[in-house]
Amino acid sequence: MKCQLCGLEFREEEGQAACMGCPVSRSCSLIKCPNCGYEVPKEPGLIKKLKRWKERRNETQR
Repeated sequence: MKCQLCGLEFREEEGQAACMGCPVSRSCSLIKCPNCGYEVPKEPGLIKKLKRWKERRNETQR
């Protein structure tokens, strides 16, 4: 994921860890940037799959 405010690239798991203190973290569709605290929407599953596909494709081309 990429924070739209500070530009930090981070994994969704890192953002979820930053949300642990929030009482609505289980039903919320936002992920908190571990750097600046800005909340960004979770990436849709299709986007995640496309990124993984692109990473695998780049690895095989090396």
